[in-house]
Amino acid sequence: MHHPIDERGLRELLVESDDLQSDAMRSAKRDLGDYVDAALEARSESRDPGGQWPGWGRAGLAVGLAGAGTLLAASPAFADTALDVQALQTAASLENLAVATYKTALTLPFIGGADANGVVKAFATKTMAQHTEHAQAFNGAVQKLGGKVQNDPNAKYAAVVQQAVPTIKGAGDVVALAISLEDVAAQTYTKNVGQVSTAELRQLFASVAGVESQHKAILLAVKALLDGGAPQLIALPPDAAKLPDAAGSVGFPDAFFPTDKASPVEEGAVK
Repeated sequence: MHHPIDERGLRELLVESDDLQSDAMRSAKRDLGDYVDAALEARSESRDPGGQWPGWGRAGLAVGLAGAGTLLAASPAFADTALDVQALQTAASLENLAVATYKTALTLPFIGGADANGVVKAFATKTMAQHTEHAQAFNGAVQKLGGKVQNDPNAKYAAVVQQAVPTIKGAGDVVALAISLEDVAAQTYTKNVGQVSTAELRQLFASVAGVESQHKAILLAVKALLDGGAPQLIALPPDAAKLPDAAGSVGFPDAFFPTDKASPVEEGAVK
């Protein structure tokens, strides 16, 4: 039985990644700025620069206005900035690895050279740039919080990539490796949403997780066409009449996004 192809859905997967990235990074810059300002203010108040009771200032006023329970649950004064910095450093390590992997992939003739599919090459180039932006955002927040920036790739997965690169024989192998990295990043940031200490950071990780999830979805669709022996169908706009029935759903295999592959918060922390 033939099912109608979701041409609009596939087109959005392939074309609108940049729009989602722009929205996410605009939100990330705002949220990171708010978080850093609040965290630094909380540190300042805890040092009691105005000669008031230790740890008070605006935080003390908030207790009187909103109640101690609400403040303890929501105030940056009680944020675990040490854990937050580790999470940001680990995120930066995953982004650094993604950048290095796409950069290596683009040196291969079937990804970045004359034999490359134009859509795959453009996707790899754009996605590498997006991961660069993510790393800069994460490290920018780390630096403002007084932590050490993470400029190295995630050591655990760098070893996986190093082992995989010599075995690459074609575009399908590169796409499979990229799917694994995008999946780890998306799962890590999804889990980070429940681990970091403020609403601003939760919004940051949720936004970037959405970008990584879309990367994975696009790559799954591309891989399905490569595995099916139909690389000519990876095109913009797609020839919807020739696409297989699963084209509109292959990029979304999970009803609920998993987190079992998420990197521990401390995995990419700078010691």
